[in-house]
This record gives sequence, structure tokens and C-alpha cells, in this order.
Amino acid sequence: MTTPLLSLTWTDHVTGRQGFLVIDRLVRGVSSGGLRMRPGCALDEVAGLARGMSMKEALHYDPEARYVPLGGAKGGIDCDPRDPEAYGLLVRYLQAMRPYIESFWTTGEDLGLSQDVVDRAAAEAGLVSSVQAVYPLLDDETGARRRLADAFAVEVDGIGLDELVGGCGVAESVLTALDRAGVPYWRTRVAVQGLGTMGGATARFLTRAGLTVVAVADIKGTITNPAGLDVEALLAARDAYGTVDRAALRPGDREAPGDAWLAAEAEVLVPAAVSYAIDTTNQERITARWIAEAANMPVRPEAEDLLAARGVTVLPDVVVNSATNAWWWWTLFGDIGADVDEAFAHIRRSMRALTDRTLARAEADGTTPRAAAHAIAADRLPVIAERFGRHR
Repeated sequence: MTTPLLSLTWTDHVTGRQGFLVIDRLVRGVSSGGLRMRPGCALDEVAGLARGMSMKEALHYDPEARYVPLGGAKGGIDCDPRDPEAYGLLVRYLQAMRPYIESFWTTGEDLGLSQDVVDRAAAEAGLVSSVQAVYPLLDDETGARRRLADAFAVEVDGIGLDELVGGCGVAESVLTALDRAGVPYWRTRVAVQGLGTMGGATARFLTRAGLTVVAVADIKGTITNPAGLDVEALLAARDAYGTVDRAALRPGDREAPGDAWLAAEAEVLVPAAVSYAIDTTNQERITARWIAEAANMPVRPEAEDLLAARGVTVLPDVVVNSATNAWWWWTLFGDIGADVDEAFAHIRRSMRALTDRTLARAEADGTTPRAAAHAIAADRLPVIAERFGRHR
């Protein structure tokens, strides 16, 4: 495990709360990684996420594409985003991090923060954009910024395209795994932890592909229905944090404890909320065949070893949830336009190829998909270094 290029801890002079920034590596002088806000966020967590971002960038490297791979980074703030002090804290954090964001850290929404909140806080902090460090790498900055803004303005059934691309990628990873195993979609049940941006979009795409979502967990608990939940109704009944209004439940829907999703009778589990959701103890309750990591680092490494020994396949976050980051850069660099059909087609094609390559490598090497994804990324990093110069 390499030492990050930069690791820092910031303490807010108003609240005493802490924020973190880890730059794992730079490619062409720039790094990419979102900013999360959650109570208990710590430096080690942010460092692990930054390493993951380096791998996500490498995994999506295409020498024929305009998208220039970047280095990996991550930011984190130890605060509940629902706290009345959260927004002011965010603005002060971005003010403190302004030199890094202006120079070599591109960031955006992550757990606990939506892109519109990040954009508003960035403007108050005096930033041009949360991704302005990448602008010098663009051939046509004005056109690229307009294209990305246009893409963020696109809505699909009342939901922003930017809120759907990540879930589309997760769904395609799951569907690729099912296809390789010869499992029919209509016989596949799914349990989702978290109905925010990533979890909600994943549930929508999987349902529309013919799978049955039988459990959804949010901060209030787990909603279950063995016959299948009305995903569209639940999505319409969410608040800004992904919490479902229980008044929207149907007669056949039932409420269960918050961790009931783990033991749901389902073939696929989608942890899409927090890191470290599955540990060595609660993994014993899982009977699913696949776990698709829509969240970052939801399965602890020790738990993954135990799951693998029981025949449970973990589809790793560095592959599964990488479409959001890639979509930003595909759009900004001009590989795709601000178009729904073009975006989804590119995501589906890219995510299926990446997931299939990862699972094939795992089978060939006799290892886990995570180890296979790391090996693929390790193979590509020297190639990226040779083409784009020094990185770390």
C-alpha cells in the first residue's frame, strides 16, 4: 500500500469539527474525488476512498478516448449533513481547501452532499467551480463547461441525469454478473440499503430490467414486500436525504428493523448508503449470491474473505459505482454530449465491458473480483504514467 501524495486534517475554528483531504496521486498534475459529509468520517476512511479513486480512474482509461485519466483523491467532513451547522461548515471547509481545488483537486457530490449544495457552497467560498483544476487540460474550456452544464440540466422523468448515471452503472454491473451466470432477470430479487441518489437510481434501473426489489432500507428502517415493492412510488415519496414517507406504503408492504435488508431473501444485495455496512459479524446473516457495492467501501475486507469462502461474490465499488465519476469526464472532455440516450448507451457499454473483464480476470486468476480489478488497474497505471508523464 503506497503512501498518499498529500494527507491533511483541518479543524474548523467555529465548531471544532474536522475535515480531511487526501490526494492519493496526480496524473498530469490533477486528481479527482468527491467530498462526503457524515458523522464519524475519519482520515483513514478518506485515504481508502482516495486510493479507490486512483483505481477507478485507471480502470476507465481508454487510449482512444478524449477523457484524460486523473489521479485519485477524496475529501471528507465529520458532520451530520442534517445538522443546522453543516452548510456553514461546508463553506468554511471549501474556503480552507480553495488553493487545492484551484490547483489540483477536482471534487463534487458524495455521501451526504448533493451537487447543487456543493456548487452553491463552492461559489460562496470564492471558487469558479469544484472541478476548475481540470480546465487547463481541456482543448475548449468554454465549450466543455457549457456541455457539462447542459448535461446537468437534463431531466429524465423528473430526475436529473446526473442523479441517474451512477445507478445505471451499478445496474449494468449486476446485469452483467447475472448474464455470465445464466440467471434470468425475472427470477432475481434485490435488497437495497439506501434510497438516495445511487440506491434509488439502481433500484429504478434494476426494476425496469425485470428484477424484483423486495427490500429497501433507509434511516427509519427496512421496507419489505416479498412480492415486490413499488419502486417508483417509493422514489416519489423520498425526501432530500432518501428517507421514504411511510404514508406511501401499500397494504402488502411491511416495516422491519434497519438491518433487516441484510437477511432479505434476495439474490442480490446493494449496499448504497454508508461505508463499513457489512462486517465479520453481520455477514453471517447474508444469503444473497451477489453483493454490488454501490456505496464506497461498504464491505470490510475481513468480511469479504468470509463471504467469498461461502460462495458470495462481492462486485467491488471501484468497478460498480465508477460510472458517476466517468460520466463527468466523458461529458467534459467531449466523448459524449449532453444527451440522455448517448449517456446511457455509453455507460451501459463501458460498464458491461469493465465488469465482464473484471469477472473474467477473477475466474482466470482464481481470486476475487476486487483483487482482479486491482490487478487490472495496476497493469494500466504504468501505461498511463508513460503516456502522461510523472504521477504518484
